[in-house]
Amino acid sequence: MTPMKKNQLPPALIANLQGVLAGRKEPGGGDGDGEEKEKVSNEEMRVSSSDDGSGLLPPGSKPIVLVTNGDGIESPGIVLLVEALVREDLCDVYVCAPESDKSSSGHSVSFPETVAASSVEINGAAAFAVSGTPADCVSLAFSGTLFPWSKPALVISGINKGTSCGRHIFYSGAVAGAREALMSGIPSLSISLNLRKDENQESNFKDAVDVCLPLIRAAIRDADKGAFLKGCLMNIDIPGSPSTSKGFKVTRESLQRPVLRWQAVSANRHPYSGQYMSMHQSLGVQLAQLSRDASAAGAARRASTQKKNVEVESVAAAGKPEQRETIKKFFRLEFLQKELEDLDDELDFRAVENGYIAITPVHMNVHVEPEIQAFTSDWLASALSEHGEASSGQREY
Repeated sequence: MTPMKKNQLPPALIANLQGVLAGRKEPGGGDGDGEEKEKVSNEEMRVSSSDDGSGLLPPGSKPIVLVTNGDGIESPGIVLLVEALVREDLCDVYVCAPESDKSSSGHSVSFPETVAASSVEINGAAAFAVSGTPADCVSLAFSGTLFPWSKPALVISGINKGTSCGRHIFYSGAVAGAREALMSGIPSLSISLNLRKDENQESNFKDAVDVCLPLIRAAIRDADKGAFLKGCLMNIDIPGSPSTSKGFKVTRESLQRPVLRWQAVSANRHPYSGQYMSMHQSLGVQLAQLSRDASAAGAARRASTQKKNVEVESVAAAGKPEQRETIKKFFRLEFLQKELEDLDDELDFRAVENGYIAITPVHMNVHVEPEIQAFTSDWLASALSEHGEASSGQREY
């Protein structure tokens, strides 16, 4: 992908402007004029799937779909998906995705750091690569400062490599992108391909796009009509070989969770990229640190000589200042799959293991049972009474 040329309007924006101009043309005379006005009037009612009726989309325009992901804007999953959506020509496609891999960033946001958005070219779509997380990308796209709209009809997050089954949804950047859209009242899909290391990425991602297109078409249609499921995102997990899948299955979120394993890394090994630092680089870092320490010590001595009365509270042996050793260690996190003995075929990870494409509705609201509320109330009263504080069921904390 290459940067978009300056002063070049995105194709989707040009189509929107052409729709506005076409809507303003009035055919000459008679009944045709009334039919045209009625058509425009009906189309104005289909401005957006948002509840606020902001009117940011011109009459007669196609629904807007925002695409993001967690693997980064250059990953094959998002590129192939966007190209397919452009070919389908059912919607105007916009892309706002991380510039690098943020697949395990969860729902983190880049506050208070400055985030950069760089235009990139994906055939037929207005696209930006963002130096933030998937949640950043979606909220930035909704802000109205990046694109000429603030409420798309649908958000699609993916297609990401790896699983989003079970408790993986709390770590998944792809699910976070869809969840951020849901928090703003926008229907969303999160799509993941459970690809293994020895499987062909290109062909399997193409197959994943093909098997998901019927769902995406239906989601665009229903979201544009305001008929999509409210309060839930659809989490779609695809087996590693989509072309041989057994079909779709509506599933429930399982309790499967990854095991987090931390491995100690050598001090001479870069803790992020995994590449070894050369001996010269390591020595250079140490010399730079020594130089900074020496400068700081010199400044401290100059400041102390300017004082007439200096009181020393504690002194190390031989009059040398006390030195404290700073210990720095490096670790790398690995996600290990934990197998569960639960054989329920209606759970998401079991369905994927058995060759099905799992469709799991994920709800935003966490329902708390009445007995849990009662337990919490009793626990609070007990905790306060231990410290001699009077409490009652009517008191609020």
